[in-house]
Amino acid sequence: MTVDTLVRPSQTSALIKCPQYRKPKPADPCAMVIFGASGDLTKRLIVPALYNLARTGLLPAQFALIGVARKEITAESWRDELYDMLKHFVGDSAGEFEIDRVDEAAWKRLSQSISYLQGDLNDPEMYAGLRRELDRVEKNLRTHGNAIFYLAVADQLFGPTVDQLGKAGLAEQSEDRDGKQRRWRRVVIEKPFGHSLDSARRLNTRIRRTLQEDQIYRIDHFLGKDTVQSIMAFRFGNGIFEPIWNRDRIDHVQITAAETLGVEKRGAFYEATGALRDMIPNHAFSLLSMVAMEPPVGFDAASIRNMKADVLAAIPAIDPKCPVRGQYTAGKVLGKPVQGYRQEPNVAPQSNVETYAALKVEIDNWRWAGVPFFIRTGKHLVARNTEIAICFKPAPYTAFQNTLVDALRPNWLVLSIAPEESISLQFEVKRRGPVVDLAAVKMDFCYNDWFSKEPNVGYETLLYDVMIGDQTLFMRADMIEDSWRIVQPVLDEWSKKPADIPTYPSGSNGPVAADELLTRDGNRAWRPIDQPAKCNK
Repeated sequence: MTVDTLVRPSQTSALIKCPQYRKPKPADPCAMVIFGASGDLTKRLIVPALYNLARTGLLPAQFALIGVARKEITAESWRDELYDMLKHFVGDSAGEFEIDRVDEAAWKRLSQSISYLQGDLNDPEMYAGLRRELDRVEKNLRTHGNAIFYLAVADQLFGPTVDQLGKAGLAEQSEDRDGKQRRWRRVVIEKPFGHSLDSARRLNTRIRRTLQEDQIYRIDHFLGKDTVQSIMAFRFGNGIFEPIWNRDRIDHVQITAAETLGVEKRGAFYEATGALRDMIPNHAFSLLSMVAMEPPVGFDAASIRNMKADVLAAIPAIDPKCPVRGQYTAGKVLGKPVQGYRQEPNVAPQSNVETYAALKVEIDNWRWAGVPFFIRTGKHLVARNTEIAICFKPAPYTAFQNTLVDALRPNWLVLSIAPEESISLQFEVKRRGPVVDLAAVKMDFCYNDWFSKEPNVGYETLLYDVMIGDQTLFMRADMIEDSWRIVQPVLDEWSKKPADIPTYPSGSNGPVAADELLTRDGNRAWRPIDQPAKCNK
């Protein structure tokens, strides 16, 4: 039996009136310093996100953007580079909006705040110049002395840069006599936050010599998606779901992060990283902790992060013999021929670095005992799809004996995160006709069908949260270390001189061994990696 396709009424959203959107207030006055200002991350994501905040009125009126990089250019030239890139990437990460969609007034507002400082991040004199520039914008643009330092640089520079901020006095905050904060300083750190448990611990120890935990924002762009942020609202705001969100009703959970892209020009980075390090301790475990957390006592950052941390602390280290890895070979992706991983630029001809990883995680607590969480991620797969799929235990078959029904499928609740943001529920209904036979059908919710689509690159919410001091969507030190603790035995095993790594053809669902991972665990099976159906709007 297959899942039937139902036609959705075109005006479904008219049946329910959504409450008026409560627009948040503009963020606090501040300056943002981007270390690595000439890099792709700055041009493709950070600055377009700031532009979108300006366009929606959430960027503070008293704002300054200071770029820092080794490249010898003027502030005017940097503005021109940012604008040229903005024309291609404004809107969303797929470049959906063209030049005629750029809001020139919003860009003017942002660009007038831009300055640029050329220098080496290891040079103390550069930080002295940065202090003078921060003093200037505080006086001229009234930023109140508040500053965000965004580390859009190679991970080996995280520690040295924070050290230099401390030595220059740039990380110091001030308080009034009554203890209220008068000037704040915050540091945003991109992934990867360490490459192993030991390196993550060392980095945490190093940066906390200079910064307090409430000054550190370990960013994960996955968490900027509306569907990800809606997980808690969906669970805890609906009385029909929370009572069944446990081991009594849920059979297992699948978390998938599938990409059609290959390594492309990132071969040097990927050779030192691999799929497991790149995706699972940060992206996948962030999603897992939001799905599995206990109800928080409140929706403040401390309460939510405590519950997420409890989930990670309850996960035992993974048996290194169980996970599956693979590496893509030549094939066809989306109908186009592609080369294998070992033929990519800057990849060793005999490389055994994995481009696919799948593993099973268990949570040793009351809610989830005995419920396996299966995680898979890979490149050059058949479709791009990031989703959380919750499989409920099937109903008893007894009532359907002596009918055409030969089996009862489980119900699936699927939270799609990318490329579409949607939630679907699969359940059984009786087919039309005189005999008893069942069909699996779906009810779908798509964000674009119900809410207006705002241009978004995934960083807007996260940058806004840094500006207002909300750490809800950012990993805490203990969460980072527990994430690495869980996968460290696998990293140790895979780092040994291995036999030739299993392969899978590009454009497939991954290596065959990944299917066996679920087959031997209760005779389960992966959901097909399909391209999610596009929303109506």
